Amino acid sequence: MTVGIVVVSHSPALAKAAVDLALEMTPAGGPPVAIAAGGPGGITGTDAMAVSEAIGRIGSSDGVLVLMDLGSAVLSAEMALEFLDDPDVPVKLTSAPFVEGLLAAVVSAAGGASLEAVEREARGALAAKATHLGDAHDEPAAPPVAVAALTRDLTLINPVGMHARPAAMLVSALGGLDAAVTVQNLRTGRPAAALSGTTALLTLDGRLGDTLRFGASGPDGDEALSRIADLVGRGFDEMDLKAPAAASPAPASAPPPGGGVPLGVSPGRGVGPVVHMPAPITEPSSGATVAEEARAAEADRVDGSASAVAAELRDRASRVDAEAKAILEANALIAEDRGVLDDAHARVMDGIAAAPAVWQAYTAVADAFVAAGGVIAGRAADVQDVRNRIVAHLQGLPAPGVPGRTEPFVLIARDLAPADTALLDPEVCRALVTAEGGPTSHAAILARSLGLPAVVGARAALDIPEGTLLLVDGGTGELVVDPTPELVAQVRAAPKAPEFGGAGALADGTPVKLKANVGGTADAQRAAAARAQGVGLFRTEFLFLDRAAPPTHEEQVAAYRAVLERFPHDDVVVRTLDAGADKPLAFVGPQHEDNPALGVRGLRTSWRWPEVLDEQLAAIAEAARATGTSPWVMAPMVSTIAEAAAFVALAKGHGIATAGVMVETPSAALLADELLGVVDFVSLGTNDLAQYTMAADRLAGELAALNDPWQPAVLRLIGLVGAAGRRTGVPVGVCGEAAGDPLLAAVLVGLGVTSLSMAPGLLGSVAAQLAAIDAATCERAAHAALAAVDPAGAKAAVNLLVRPAAGG
Repeated sequence: MTVGIVVVSHSPALAKAAVDLALEMTPAGGPPVAIAAGGPGGITGTDAMAVSEAIGRIGSSDGVLVLMDLGSAVLSAEMALEFLDDPDVPVKLTSAPFVEGLLAAVVSAAGGASLEAVEREARGALAAKATHLGDAHDEPAAPPVAVAALTRDLTLINPVGMHARPAAMLVSALGGLDAAVTVQNLRTGRPAAALSGTTALLTLDGRLGDTLRFGASGPDGDEALSRIADLVGRGFDEMDLKAPAAASPAPASAPPPGGGVPLGVSPGRGVGPVVHMPAPITEPSSGATVAEEARAAEADRVDGSASAVAAELRDRASRVDAEAKAILEANALIAEDRGVLDDAHARVMDGIAAAPAVWQAYTAVADAFVAAGGVIAGRAADVQDVRNRIVAHLQGLPAPGVPGRTEPFVLIARDLAPADTALLDPEVCRALVTAEGGPTSHAAILARSLGLPAVVGARAALDIPEGTLLLVDGGTGELVVDPTPELVAQVRAAPKAPEFGGAGALADGTPVKLKANVGGTADAQRAAAARAQGVGLFRTEFLFLDRAAPPTHEEQVAAYRAVLERFPHDDVVVRTLDAGADKPLAFVGPQHEDNPALGVRGLRTSWRWPEVLDEQLAAIAEAARATGTSPWVMAPMVSTIAEAAAFVALAKGHGIATAGVMVETPSAALLADELLGVVDFVSLGTNDLAQYTMAADRLAGELAALNDPWQPAVLRLIGLVGAAGRRTGVPVGVCGEAAGDPLLAAVLVGLGVTSLSMAPGLLGSVAAQLAAIDAATCERAAHAALAAVDPAGAKAAVNLLVRPAAGG
């Protein structure tokens, strides 16, 4: 027998619902429960005789616990005691909360606890909620527990952590064992508590990823820990690590994150005192009108300062890699833009001083960019940065930028201009945090190229006081204020990214080609020096940007040869011109689109200007013949099977043997089986795939969290393509930013990806992660990520599977 439970309620519906919920916590069978709900004739109320009869039906020598909902229910229960026929049945009326107390009582009674223990668990059932909401300050401290003879640290991998159902499963699993069990959450640091029922577990505040230390003493202590480890390792059956189709992910506890949610955009961890960017240059006062005879000289000052800023930007460009160089050189062109400078001149000639005239002219351009929306709006920050630099030069002020420091620090800024990001020294600036920006902002792209941990969208970081010690995790987006000395030591002692040995493979020998993304000759040199296994993405746009006409055939052949020669024996995947959207070209239009990201871009430009694509393929083919290499070509922005087939036919008509397409649209992913039937390979562009899947502009900082490649919807589309690749034997690569995330790389391989292409500096870290795990672990990681309901849950679940396997 076990303790029986009587539920007294004014509402039969409420009582039945509460009992049904409680019994769900004990799938193996709960204690006897009787309901005494409603008054005579079915009216709302309570009936003392009904309560007495309910106690009599389930009463035994183990006792009966009575739970009541409202005030008069207490009176009815007290009166019912006078009507009892069997004085040997112990009965307790409890002040426990109706719903929470009922759940705790049912679980505790099912585990064989005494009447006193069941009542104690029921009465303490609100402790978990009070702890979670911070209302438990006046609770008495738990009595000290004896040191356990055996201990085991176990990490929660189920998405919602230690909620009611897992707690009930643990208590039930320990029923009948002769063991004293304790539990402690190592994250919170609170003392260990005796695991006498669900209350101890629910007050742990156990979350996904938390490590719980279980202790056990007594004859069955070892068996108790084994049962606990089995349940925790199975994720309490809330996630199926073997078959994603059968997974039962927990419901989302909140809507998808929006603006202001920190997002890791460059992996790695850095720690140091906070340094804030100085206050930005403010709009200068118009002041007095410039005398007419002085206006020409004042206009000359505008040109002089603009030229000085452009020269400084080009000097910076000469000292950074190709990706940063292109951005800085583009900003130099903004500084020398004749149209904007002529506008400033006109304002000066109207009597406005040089500084406010420049401010007004460049602000008008930035405002126009913002009004245009879409990807163009993302360039407004570059215009504003150039404006501030010219105005500072005119006013004799230091150029805006990163404060000079010789000691390590963590930089926090509202946003960071490319000119500043490009020259950050990772040896001094240990991490970057911005309040704005997204995963494809210039700050994020350059941080990744520098190997600098970075988090964007962290608006609350602006309030962290200068000098505060801050730990930044650029992979998870976590910011830890005043980390413990042990955590700081762990981060600082972490080895630098290992060098890549030139052969990517899993621990079981499964090959995974690790390639590099390049944009030209200098990038190809760095990729070759990093021992990349070829080029997974050769961006050819650098030849076409900032030109009024396409490059000549000879220019293209020379540029392609320079890259192919660096990889004579490895694959070089050349992406044909990806024009449009954020890469508008003067000779490939249209020049204005209401929504350029959904307009004529990528392969679609060949619908109107087929000669541009035809000439590019001819130049690639000639460069291949001249170098004796066999490059692969792929088309961007493909949406239909017909587009893919037409591109492959055109490429092969030029003598290029291997032709494929990029999977950047949901339609291409959904048609993966048919698509892979007409191409030689595919490569996933995860940046655009996330943008189109989540319907979120990839350049909008407010939507940064939606453009996370860890979004389960994005991963499921990647999984469709990977599965099709396995069925057909067609290579599936990833050349988007996701490929450079070591943790996500394991998931991608588990989804069926056969090659990963990234910035050369990330090759070593990705290779080391993959070399430490086998194919089975990758598949388990993939299934865990697919079963998650949000990026945070996916990352946490995968981390628990992959890091232990890697020994980290």
